[in-house]
Amino acid sequence: MSNERLLSVLIKPRISEKTARIQADHNQYVFEVATTATKQDVKAAVEGLFKVKVDGVQVLNVKGKSKGFRGRAGKRADWRKAYVTLADGQSIEFGAQG
Repeated sequence: MSNERLLSVLIKPRISEKTARIQADHNQYVFEVATTATKQDVKAAVEGLFKVKVDGVQVLNVKGKSKGFRGRAGKRADWRKAYVTLADGQSIEFGAQG
């Protein structure tokens, strides 16, 4: 898979209290991925970009919320989320350490 395709599959990591708990308990990391990405695409992208061994990938579609703004109805965009399980002893570091 080309480097451009790897970078287009993973959009950003999802970092929250829930994902931190999942990371600590199950060695899983959560990413927002392209809506066209498959499990194989996500696995190849994570292994290629972070140099880790992926045990499994679970993907799900998140429906956008219906919201109102100044009396007008609107809807946020749908997006896709991936839970990536790493092999024992593997980890991913996000952010700069200083």
